Amino acid sequence: MSTAVASRAEDVPPAAFPSLDEEAFARDLQTLRTEAEASLGPKDLAHFRKIERWGRVCSLLGYATAWLAPNPLSALLIAQGNTARWTMMAHHSTHRGYDRVPGVPARITNRHFATGWRRMLDWPDWIHPEAWRHEHNALHHGRTGETADPDLVEETTGFLRRSSMPLPVKYAIVAFFAFTWKLTYYAPNTFLEWQRAERRRAGVPDDGASPPLITAFNPLRAEGRAFWATCILPYAALRFVLLPALFAPLGAWAVFSVLANSVLAELLTNLQSFMIIAPNHAGDDLYRFHDRARSHAEFSVRQVIGSVNYTTGGDVVDFLHGWLNYQIEHHLWPNLPMRKYRELQPRVKALCEKHGVPYVQENVFRRVKKLVDIMVGRTSMRTLDARGR
Repeated sequence: MSTAVASRAEDVPPAAFPSLDEEAFARDLQTLRTEAEASLGPKDLAHFRKIERWGRVCSLLGYATAWLAPNPLSALLIAQGNTARWTMMAHHSTHRGYDRVPGVPARITNRHFATGWRRMLDWPDWIHPEAWRHEHNALHHGRTGETADPDLVEETTGFLRRSSMPLPVKYAIVAFFAFTWKLTYYAPNTFLEWQRAERRRAGVPDDGASPPLITAFNPLRAEGRAFWATCILPYAALRFVLLPALFAPLGAWAVFSVLANSVLAELLTNLQSFMIIAPNHAGDDLYRFHDRARSHAEFSVRQVIGSVNYTTGGDVVDFLHGWLNYQIEHHLWPNLPMRKYRELQPRVKALCEKHGVPYVQENVFRRVKKLVDIMVGRTSMRTLDARGR
């Protein structure tokens, strides 16, 4: 296939869903949401604590063995612990997923989770929690799949899609970002969007254009110095200096082994999170949008047709997917606990079948293939505007 960006215009009929009653679909969804909110209780809190415990055990076992020698098992366990803190604990706590659960401790509510001194305890990462709250919770969820969505893959990889580079070179670039994307994409992107919002709140004029990500790494600019001080140096010091240094009583080999396993774990947690996050809204069978939804009902439809679920199942399957295998349900109701998505998933799928709304669910590895095809320009997403065209 040519490396030129493929067109999907012929795949979109004049009215994509002519028989869909959006309001009826939205009412049925609201019924499910009301039932889910009424059933919030101790089981949801106990489930959060269990999944949190699993993540912590992975980290502890990883570091308990990391000093012996550089090895993939320790690195994988550390990586899984890192992924759990981001995709399960931080993701759902900052979305206020547990704020309304009876008896919830303050530490896992949005107001307290990873704020102030708790940042390095709850969610040590390159990504600043406040930047994440703005870029992900507000911008991405508020504009999912729209051109203005800061995480719309087809837009963020436009330079690669349009490039005339050979496909093998494009695949190599994708691989580089897959192993480094928390530092090279997510941390600077969330930070710069957050800083833009802070400047707007302070009354500073904004030209409306997002600054290039390289700006965040330039220490000669104010944004760059702030990014280094706020995101890069604190996490690098913790992960690659302090934690290996704690093993100094066991000797230089132990320190080196922990450092080596920490670096390998960083690469692996990047790869894992890339595979379970980046394909969530990318593929030639999903829709993107060039304007805003005209109503809440249309917005709800867009959350379904612009998102994809992976294989769903019990706690082990969901844990390995970072609970991102329920992306459709999460985008419909981002402020519900993890456990509720598993309960709601078959009912949402049935509602979509009833109303004729496409519900895409596929193995994560197949979705990664569709993601990469979008990134390198082999395929394109379907498009839809507020008129259903």
